[in-house]
Amino acid sequence: QVGLIGGISLIVGTIIGSGIFISPKGVFQNAGSVGAGLLIWFACGLLSTFGALCYAELGTMIPKSGGEFPILLEAFGPIPAYLFAWTAAVILKPSSLCLLSLTFAKYALTPAYGNCDSVPELSTKFVAASLILLVVFINCFSVKLSTKVVTFFGVGKILSLVIIIIAGIVRLCQGYTENFQNSFEGPTPGIREITMAFYQGLWAFDGWNQLNYVVEELKNPYKTLPRALIASLFIVTGLYLLTNVSYFTVLSLDNLLQSPAVASSFGSVVLGFMVWIIPLSVAASVFGTCIGSCFTAGRISYAAAREGHFNQVLAMIHVQRYTPAPAVVLNVKTDFSIPYINFNTGTCIFNIILLFYKNFDYISTKIPKCCSFLQGLIALLMVIPNDFDSLVNYYSFATWAFYFATSITVLYFRYKMPDRHRPVKVPIFVPIIFSASALCLVVAPIVDNPEIQYLVAVLTMLFGLVFYFPFVHFKVK
Repeated sequence: QVGLIGGISLIVGTIIGSGIFISPKGVFQNAGSVGAGLLIWFACGLLSTFGALCYAELGTMIPKSGGEFPILLEAFGPIPAYLFAWTAAVILKPSSLCLLSLTFAKYALTPAYGNCDSVPELSTKFVAASLILLVVFINCFSVKLSTKVVTFFGVGKILSLVIIIIAGIVRLCQGYTENFQNSFEGPTPGIREITMAFYQGLWAFDGWNQLNYVVEELKNPYKTLPRALIASLFIVTGLYLLTNVSYFTVLSLDNLLQSPAVASSFGSVVLGFMVWIIPLSVAASVFGTCIGSCFTAGRISYAAAREGHFNQVLAMIHVQRYTPAPAVVLNVKTDFSIPYINFNTGTCIFNIILLFYKNFDYISTKIPKCCSFLQGLIALLMVIPNDFDSLVNYYSFATWAFYFATSITVLYFRYKMPDRHRPVKVPIFVPIIFSASALCLVVAPIVDNPEIQYLVAVLTMLFGLVFYFPFVHFKVK
């Protein structure tokens, strides 16, 4: 039911979230200068495009939903595929949805309280929890409704960026170009600083692979998938570059680095009494991203369960709505535990779901008893990164480890299966460059400056083996 426009909207709607409004500070802080920062933004767009091309070949060659899961399963076997599904479905996707929900709440409440810093924590959590319920309901209710909502807010978030871009062009025409003079003056970034800048920028581009999670739900996937990927990346890269240029028509590099919310600081100078447009635009942008993120997250659990890697209840489809409702609901239990940092909240939500499912004897005995314990464990793991930048670096490290593993399968399949039908075949230099870049992003920060967050990321991924061997490999019931 997802066509070309819906696919483009899903990718653009998922990529453009809070990143372009928050990440510029991290990119330019590590880049050291305006010119170097803009080059890194362009390089992030180019690298994401190369990744999208690799995924277009893989997604049309293996047209199965679940993103990296079916690709890693066919290339390297069950353990790498399971570790990806574990990391994505239990850690990355739910926590990402939670952080997006908290960002939405913060910006949505800003007009009522004057600024982001004045918003009460309890109000933020309440709105975030309500948003999660709404997002999960929409994704469980209808595939068509999900794509329509993503399309609507995708248009809205592009319009919000267009407002910033138009204001920036007007400022450039008025002669506000002093922040671009000597744009490469500043400290020379080292390997670690360049890697951290890429982490921040690529986090803003994260979502370019979302259509691979729903390949089976695309109309004519062989044509829709590559066209939607390429079109989306061109749109997003252009918008991001123009938006960053617009920021510097108002803010100097020092002002941008000192700003807690770059877009709000820009709006307070340019929009005057209409400054409330910016936080509401950010909130709308993040809402669309939440819908898209949840839409694809459920497909990972669904795909893994269909292969017997997750509990089979997660492979079930709603008989009327044709949505993977149990897999989508899985996100709720994790998400609620994070904003409240509370063992009992997630456990209670899970027990309510369990009581509901006990009315259906075909699944009541299938749900693993360890899920309640995982609630507190996941909540504790999510507390480890204590600020936005460290959280982005933590998850970017894990994400790019799997991007590397997936991208090298292009080369692996070219060698092992040269005659296999490939509706889309990219030039060989594309997967080579992307794989090498992904490997550098994983290895460089560890070599240059080892930190505990990278060890935590590795241990978190490997922790899935604790459940894989008894429940998947040995099939303990």
